[in-house]
Amino acid sequence: MTVEEIVKQLTKLKSPKNIEGMARFGIQPKTTILGISIYVLRSMAKDIKRQLNSSKKQHQLALKLWETKIHEARHLAVFIEDPKEIAEKQMEDWVKDFDSWDICDQATTGLFDQTPLAYKKAIE
Repeated sequence: MTVEEIVKQLTKLKSPKNIEGMARFGIQPKTTILGISIYVLRSMAKDIKRQLNSSKKQHQLALKLWETKIHEARHLAVFIEDPKEIAEKQMEDWVKDFDSWDICDQATTGLFDQTPLAYKKAIE
């Protein structure tokens, strides 16, 4: 599965109604937002991880998904990334890109906290 295929699939799932609902909860990122449910994204992430079946491939795809600047693609990046593959620079770069509380929450409590760098970065 390529980043282009995933973005195409995400675009098909765009929901203006959900975007409005997300805004009511303070989710108004500067990046592109499609309004896809977190439950749908988690299911997609499971399928992607199963297809890739390699932490190196997951890592490479996660980096590419993050770079799309699509809110939901960034969620997928967080969900498929392997904590063992994350370098300190990646953590710092992603943190600089946080533009909504939901991405921050998912990345910090579902990914970064699982890395060997978790305690060091939390203290910083």
